[in-house]
Parts: sequence; structure tokens; C-alpha cells
Amino acid sequence: MATFIGKLIRGQPAASAPSGADIVEKLCDRVQSSTLLDDRRDAVRALKSLSKKYQLDVGTQAMDILINVLQNDSNDTEIISYALDTLCNVMSNEIFEEDVEGDFSSVSNDQLGSQFSEMFVKNADNITLLLKILDEYDFHVRRPCVRLITLLLEHRGKELQEVILVAPMGVSKLMDILSDSREGLLLLGQLTKGNANIQKIVAFENAFERLLDIILEEGFSDGGIVVEDCLLLLINLLQNNPSNQTFFQEGSYIKRLPAFFDIENVDNDRGWSAQKVTNVLLMLQLVRSLVTPRTVQAQLNSCQKAMNQCGLLDKLCKILMASGIPAEILTETIKTVAEAIRGNKANQEMFATVSAPCEPPRPAIVMLLMSMVNEKQPFSLRCAVLYCFQCFLNKNEIGQSQIVATLLPSSADASSITAGQLLCGGLFSAEQLSTWLAAVALLHSIADNTQQKEQMLRVQLATSLGNPPVSLMQQCCVILTQNCGIQTKAGLLMMLAHWLTDCPIAVTHFLNISNTVSFLISQISASEGDEYETIIQGLCAFLLGTCLLYNSDNVDGANKHQILQLIERRIGVEPFSEKLTALCKTETYSRTAKKQEISYRSSDEAMFDYEFTRLYRRLENEILRNLSGGSLMDNDFARQSASEERIKNLSKELDDKKKEEERLRIENENLLGKIQELADQNSLLKASNASCNTSDLNSELEKLNLALKEKDKIIQEMKSEPKVEVNGKHPEADVLEEIQTLKAHLETNRVILEQREEEVRLYKEKYEALSKEVPEVQTTGNDTELKKRLEEVEKELVESKEELESIRKEQEDLLVLCSDQDTRLKDYRSKLRSLGEQVEDDDDDDEDEEEDFEMD
Repeated sequence: MATFIGKLIRGQPAASAPSGADIVEKLCDRVQSSTLLDDRRDAVRALKSLSKKYQLDVGTQAMDILINVLQNDSNDTEIISYALDTLCNVMSNEIFEEDVEGDFSSVSNDQLGSQFSEMFVKNADNITLLLKILDEYDFHVRRPCVRLITLLLEHRGKELQEVILVAPMGVSKLMDILSDSREGLLLLGQLTKGNANIQKIVAFENAFERLLDIILEEGFSDGGIVVEDCLLLLINLLQNNPSNQTFFQEGSYIKRLPAFFDIENVDNDRGWSAQKVTNVLLMLQLVRSLVTPRTVQAQLNSCQKAMNQCGLLDKLCKILMASGIPAEILTETIKTVAEAIRGNKANQEMFATVSAPCEPPRPAIVMLLMSMVNEKQPFSLRCAVLYCFQCFLNKNEIGQSQIVATLLPSSADASSITAGQLLCGGLFSAEQLSTWLAAVALLHSIADNTQQKEQMLRVQLATSLGNPPVSLMQQCCVILTQNCGIQTKAGLLMMLAHWLTDCPIAVTHFLNISNTVSFLISQISASEGDEYETIIQGLCAFLLGTCLLYNSDNVDGANKHQILQLIERRIGVEPFSEKLTALCKTETYSRTAKKQEISYRSSDEAMFDYEFTRLYRRLENEILRNLSGGSLMDNDFARQSASEERIKNLSKELDDKKKEEERLRIENENLLGKIQELADQNSLLKASNASCNTSDLNSELEKLNLALKEKDKIIQEMKSEPKVEVNGKHPEADVLEEIQTLKAHLETNRVILEQREEEVRLYKEKYEALSKEVPEVQTTGNDTELKKRLEEVEKELVESKEELESIRKEQEDLLVLCSDQDTRLKDYRSKLRSLGEQVEDDDDDDEDEEEDFEMD
């Protein structure tokens, strides 16, 4: 066999050299036809060697044959290993050297692996077979099997996940390979992508404990690629999975994270290796997955508290203040600290106490702001600092007051650098990005805090020697009216909008500054341009709208009515509304409003802040309502708004009508089905009544009449004989009395029978009439009439069944009475004989009676 395969591979003279497809075909025939295991094994080994160069031929001709080998030759680990390796080569999209160097280039294999994977996964039994092969402990079998499943997950992940999820112990079998090799980690990483159910199963299979143990054994951040794979799997299990996040927190696994961030032993001279940087970045992403703003608030608070208590937050703060930290590590650490303290009072207070190890010591927040306003720092780092500053002030009125206090005049050491000085320096910087970052930072210092908005009105800025100081608001307005950049205008307009919101005093100060309203009017009424100009016009309209909302009417020439007049004459209500609403339709606004983290790719994209988008959504409709409520409201705009509102109401009513119609249709179908069911039951009951009330009752009546005649005959014979008294009483007296009672019952039964027959006849006529009406009711679809008819039919059926049961019971009582009478009559005859009376035996009559009773 080996000689034969060697000839196939080495080929023959050029004139008759077989093609790759011919060689593969002959090998497939050999695998199928050979009875010896050695021959089949050699053929599969040859297919493996050809599977890289002739991937298409091997995949199309040998896939089913290789699957049969896996099923039928499972006892031979060597041939199973060859078959699995061959399938791995077939499913791979990798460009092999054989493809590049050989002459087989007619078909590109970029998509072959995906196509063959789709063919393989279509049959769920193939996946079950692979899971069964995993029970084999031979390394040469398990390794290619794991690699094959990983390739299938890469190409057809969703389909394979569904099969593994329903397979008995499918996920558990894959968990057994977790610690075998790196391939097991890669497989589970692919398996857990985007499937919450599998993520939960893997987590409850003790994955957290086992993965953290592997990381510990590998040396935490100093470990190799295995640590990276473990961290990627942990991130898959925790991201966007509240159940696993809760399990991780309640299992006290957060306490095991601080050891990962020990950086005291890092050699700054040698620097950080690429693998160490990758591992630390992934570990920071793991921590962030537990405290992301999208996490449920209760779970978020628990994780933040645990991070502070176990010392993880302290370790992260030390990394912030350490030297020699790579920029990407520092940026990600700042974001991690930001989310760890966001909205948590205890963590925010702890962060406020952190100081840099320098002389003199400076607060961490000051050191971060110094990096933010330094234009030499990377853009991503500056945005991360701004995000951390926002999180520090989130729901933190004390922190806001501390920041605003550094802006106010004080007797503090003038040589010390404060947060207020850095923010003011950045606000009036020549660099547009610094101005935007500082404006957004000040925005968060006063957001939702009216007291601090009023306090910031006291901020005075020195201009030049000999000139009086100006207020912060006045200086911002001066910069706005000058020919500043788009980014500068956007930042200052957003800050002013927040400043004026819910603060009439600030609105008054703003309107008292000369040329502010005229500047806003001129900006809004300008001709439309690109997206950036649309943003500035929308921001100006929004700022003017806040002046309208919170106007206390104590500024001459700029009260609410006068502002409305300006809008009417200079802009027009409808154009103003269009400029205002166009703001939220810009791509930059939409991208910013999706998530709280600042995630701009370049400095040119920095236009909006997430907190401002929340304010805009809250006030936009309120501003429009105030415009529409003014006496100068444009009639066309009013009619348009009314029409739009009317259309919305009509659309809602139409949807309600459609839902009601669908509900009635379903109810009607159910009622019709119930009527048909009752009609079928009624037909059965009709047949039962006819048989029971006529034939059965007539038969019973005939039997009773026959029995009565026999008894009358016996009584007449007894009357003709001499009467003998027993204890002073004729024995026939009791018998006669009972016979009279029996006759009375029989007569009553006859009357009842006649009544029941008449009722059955009437009921039959009524049912036929009702059956004729059912199609009409079905056609008209009148639910009320249909329900009424249905209730009548049900009531009559119940009454008919009760009456039939009553008749049957009376019949049974009469038969019992006849049987008792006959028994007593026999007893009297026996007594008469014992007294010497001659009594004729009527055996024939007795036999007839017995037959009658037996028939009953």
C-alpha cells in the first residue's frame, strides 16, 4: 500500500502525470474500499499531506469519507488524528506555502475554509461526533479536534454555538480542555463570543476560579500569551453580562485583582515588554467591564465598593502617579479610575486625597488637569483626563464646590497651582482643543448645581495692568464675539448654556453684557453652510432659548416678550425652530449622545459633550413650546404643529383600532370553534336522547307491564283460594298494597316518559332552527348575538342531560321495587305452604321473570 501511495504522490512521467484531483480521487477510493486498517490509515495520511496544496479537491471529495472514518475507526487514534488534521487544513483560510509555490492557483482559498465549514456544520451529528472524540485523552487526537472546533467557531460561530448549547454536556466537555493547552483557551474564547447563555454556563462551571489560577501560575502581567488568552476569555464572560458580573462580585473574585497591578518591581531602565503592556491593558479592560456606566446601578455600586475595600482603587491610583508608565497604559488606567469613582461618594473622597509623589505634593486632580491643558500630550490621554474629571464631579456637589472655590479670590499661596488656574488658563488658550476641554470641564463643575452657578458669577479675571478685572462670563462673551475657531465657540456655548439653565440670575448677567443677544441673532440668521456651521447655529439658538426659558424680565430691552419679537422679526419662528432641531440631526451629536465616555478618534471631532446632549434633550421641546405659546407665533407654524400633533394622535388611534380588530377577530374565531364543538356534542346528545328516551324506556315499560300481568294472575289465583290469617292479618294484603304502589309508580313513569318524548321533539326542532342561524351569525360577525346563542345552547344542553339522568334514576328505582315485590311474594308462598295451604308453583313465570330481570 505504501508503494502504491508513493507512486501516486511522486507521479509518473510527464506525459501521463495524473492531476491533483485524480490523485485525491484514487486515495478516496482506497479509503472506502480497503478492508485493512493499515491501508486506510496510509490513504488518510496521504490525503493529509495533499490537503494543503489541493484543498478544494480534498474538501469536495474526501470530507464525507473522513467523517465516516471518524465514526467507524474511532478505536484507532492514529487514523483519527490524520483525519482531524486533514479536516483542519480543509477548513482553514490560511495561505499555505504549497499554494504559493505550487501550480495550483485556479481557485483562491480565502473563502474555501468558510464554505467547507458551513457544509460541515449543517449536519449537527458532525458536531456531536467531535464532542464525543474529545473524550479521548490522547494528545494527538484532542489537539487537532480542539483546533478543528475552533476553526468552525471562527467561520460559523453562531450555528455551532446553538448546536453545542443543546448537545448533552456539550459546554462541560469543552470546559474540561481549559487547562490542557493554549488551544483550549482559544476555543473557549471563540465559543463565548456574543452568546450570553453559553457565557453563563461557562462561568458556573467554575471558569473564573480556574482562569485566575492560571494567571497566577503564569506570573500575572509578566506572563506570556497564555495570560493574554485567559484575560480575553474573562472579558468575554463579563462584558454586557449582568448575571456573570454579579457572580464575579459575589464570589469575591475582585479581591484577587489587586495583585495583578503590583508595579513596584518594574525595571524602568528596561521598560515594559510588548506582552506586559498587552496583559495590563486587558486587565484594565477587565476591571472596566465591571464598572461600565451601562451596568445596573445596584451592581455598579457593589463593584465600586469592593474595589475600594480590597485596595484595587489604591493600586490604580499609584499607577496614575508613577513615573515611566507607557502612555497607553496611563490612558487606560485613567479611564478605569474614572469609572471606578463615578457617582460613588466614598470612592470620590478617596480619590480627592491622592497626591503625587513630588515636592511639594500636589493633588492627583491637579496633576491630571496639567496634562489635559498641555497641548504636547497625546489627544487620547487628554480626553481620558477630561473623562476622569467628569466622573469625579458626577453627583459630587462637594467636589464641584471645591473646584469652583479655586476660581474665586482667596488668600491662598499665589505660587501654588490650583485646578481653577489650570482651567482658566486652558479656557483662554490659543489652542482650540485646550479651550474646548477646559470649557467642558467647567461645564461639569456647575452642572445641576444652581448654587455653584451663582458662585461662579463672582469669578473675576485680571486683564492687563491699569484695567479693571472682568467677570468670567464677560470674558467668555468677548471671546465668542471675536473671530475664534469652531471648536472654541462650541465649547463656550455649551458651557454658557449649562450656566444659564435653572439660574435666572445668570441669565440676567448674560443679557446685561452688551452685544450678546445681537451676536446670537446674527449667528442664527446667517446662511446655512457645512455641518460645523449648523452646529454653531444650533448651539446659538439653544443658548437664546435658555435666555427665553429662564428670563426674569428684569433687563430692559431683553425681557421674554422682547426676545420673542426679535426672533419674529430678525429670524422667524419657523427658521429658528429648524436651526434648533437641526442640531440633534448632525452625525457628531448622534455619536456623542450614544455613550458617556469620550471616544473621539481625532481632535477635530471634539464638538459635543454627553452631559450637554442630555440637557438639550430635556429643554428642546420646552423651548419650542415657549415659542409656540407666544403672541407672535406664526400661523403657518402653528397649523403645522397642530397638524403634526393631530397626525400623531390619529396614528395612535389607528394602531389601537387595529389591535382591537385583531383581538375581536381572534375572539370570534374562538367562539365559532366553540359553537362547532357544541354542535358536535349536541348531535351526539341528540342520538343518545333518541335511543335512551324512546327505545330504552319503551323496552323497560313492556317488561314492567309483563311483570305486572304475571303478578295480577298470581293474585287472582290467591284470591280464589281460602284466606288464612297469620297473626290476625291476611298475607295477601301486603302484597296487594305493594302492587297498588307499583302500579302508581308505573303510571307516573308513563306520564314522565310522554313528557320527555315531547321535550326531545321540541328540543330537536329548536336545535335545527339554531343550526340554520349559525351560518348567518358567522357571516355577520356579530359577537354579541353569537355569545347569546352560545349561552342558550350550553344551558339547554345542561338541562337535557340533567333530565335524562333523572329518568334513568327513576327507572332503576322501579326495577328495584319490582325485584323486592317478587321476592316478598315468594316468601308469602313459602309461608302459605308451611301453613298447609295449597299454592301452585309457577316456575315458568319465575323463569320468565328472571329472564326479564337479566335483560334489564
